[in-house]
Amino acid sequence: MEKILVINTGGTFNKVYNPLTGSLDIDKKGKALKEIAKHWIYDFRVINIIGKDSLDMNDSDREEILKTIIENSENRVIVVHGTDTIDKTANYLDNLILDKTIVLTGAMIPYSINPVEATANFTSAYGYLQGINQKGVHIAMNGRMGNHKRVTKNKEKGYFEKTK
Repeated sequence: MEKILVINTGGTFNKVYNPLTGSLDIDKKGKALKEIAKHWIYDFRVINIIGKDSLDMNDSDREEILKTIIENSENRVIVVHGTDTIDKTANYLDNLILDKTIVLTGAMIPYSINPVEATANFTSAYGYLQGINQKGVHIAMNGRMGNHKRVTKNKEKGYFEKTK
């Protein structure tokens, strides 16, 4: 089995409650992925970068994701990303990377509050990535998996759906 690179950028997936401020802060150390990994046989390597809510991400952050993908040897990559701008990052990467298979995923509910969705989305991305032989950029969210142009967030309904 080919090793998978996981790039953890932050997003709701990684938010944890801060008892001092009452806010949800991004855990930049990737505790959620460590928790998932300790209960599971896996073959991936995690790199934690950026550590932001996706609403705060900009093209400089997307360039950092791109650079991380290019500089590492793995041809299969999962990017844990916030769901609000996952489409912007997918489009950005799609225009620049042709020789790797990349799956973006995230969560609408923080792992620290309820681990079910984050775990399901991550494991779906992991399984999907191993099962496809299509290079390019994909999204795996809420049980919908496919090319990033066909899996989109329905902001009115609050979940991702597959379009035709």
